Amino acid sequence: MMSVFDPLRLAAVALDILVCGHATPEALAVRQNARLAKLLAVAVQGSKVYRERLRGIQLDSAELSTLPSVSRCELMARFDDWVTDPQLKLAQLQLFIADPHRIGESYLDKYLIWESSGTSHEPGVFVQDAQALAVYDALEALRRSTPRPLQYWFDAVMLNERIAFVGAIGGHFSSVVSLQRLRQLNPWMAQSLQCFSILQSTSTLVGELNAFAPTVIATYPTVAALLAEEAYRGSLAFRPKEVWTGGETLSVAVRQRVELALGCPVRNSYGASEFMSIGWECNHGQLHANTDWVILEPIDERGRLVPAGQPSNSTLLTNLANHVQPLIRYDLGDQVTVHQERCECGSSLPVIEVRGRRDDPLLMAGRDGQSVTLLPLALTTVLEDEAGVFDFQLRQQDDHTLVLRLELNGEPAETVVTRCRAALAHFAEVQGLAPLDVIAELGQAVPRGRSGKAQRIVARPDVK
Repeated sequence: MMSVFDPLRLAAVALDILVCGHATPEALAVRQNARLAKLLAVAVQGSKVYRERLRGIQLDSAELSTLPSVSRCELMARFDDWVTDPQLKLAQLQLFIADPHRIGESYLDKYLIWESSGTSHEPGVFVQDAQALAVYDALEALRRSTPRPLQYWFDAVMLNERIAFVGAIGGHFSSVVSLQRLRQLNPWMAQSLQCFSILQSTSTLVGELNAFAPTVIATYPTVAALLAEEAYRGSLAFRPKEVWTGGETLSVAVRQRVELALGCPVRNSYGASEFMSIGWECNHGQLHANTDWVILEPIDERGRLVPAGQPSNSTLLTNLANHVQPLIRYDLGDQVTVHQERCECGSSLPVIEVRGRRDDPLLMAGRDGQSVTLLPLALTTVLEDEAGVFDFQLRQQDDHTLVLRLELNGEPAETVVTRCRAALAHFAEVQGLAPLDVIAELGQAVPRGRSGKAQRIVARPDVK
């Protein structure tokens, strides 16, 4: 089945993105306002949810900041009324994404379906049409990482590159679905673009990467840090040209560690299931928001806009590309600082700092007496996919013991704990851990930070 793709739309969007690379702030504002007006008109006409929420508001004169915000929980509870295509039904989409063999397959021959990981404690289902995908494709191709012009001139389709994505690959997550779609659209990349699971043991992962010898690694910062440690131990038999990171907060220390260990630059980006390509990193190492296609509104704990340069409590996102599933002032949960000063690179797109997911790797005891690193995203994936829990905290007590905190009580909680223990025991066996003890803390609120998001995987203080 052919994947969703509109080459004419992609060409038009790409041309506009190239022009915007040198556009003035005023020109960017004109594009943003026109796209917002179109989005609002489509939402009012096609989405029952937004028609109700925006009733009585003069949209042609109202400021975006005066419109009501919305959460994922609210929208998912009324999914069938939220989308603008009546053919899209949540129950049918959930059956579709339950089948891992359909990852990257088009839905109704015109949509691509993503599922979120549930980091905001409510799993999401996101529908992308050809218009939205054209925007994401163009932003990824033209802004995602620092170009190497001479090399790409002779290798425009990256035939000489071997790209490895290392992450959670068993679900319909945006990264995996997008890579599978790229392989379908470009069959010559099938062998040079491979996915590797973080759920397998570190030794198995390293062995597979050594056999593939990637020139580019796309992964999460915690995985990149793990690979850096393997490089220091002499376990890696290859050296990539670049490492692309995203999905977690990248600290300065981790970036320096990875670049030193792997001998290559790290290119960071910022994206979400709600908008795949929110931000990109320029030659000066600054993260720029793609505000020609997405609007970010940093807010405080009372939902009020915060001034430029001040960290937010959360951030409202408006997706200007997706008309089939409108997202208007959607509470993303991330803490974002938007800076007013222009970047030295010359781009008018604003510089942002992001504090998103900040879970800890866990250093646990292995069966052979050596320490084993458990990646936080692997642990959350195991508990979400195999145990079906999304609102939890897993805290390390010692190198043999984890404490699982859930707000549930009673018999339902005991059933959930049994599933979690079984899933974690299987994962521990695959990872080569010594016997693992999981202690349950039931009926206790999961601690949340200022952003409202919980740190779900917490290492013991002495190893942070």
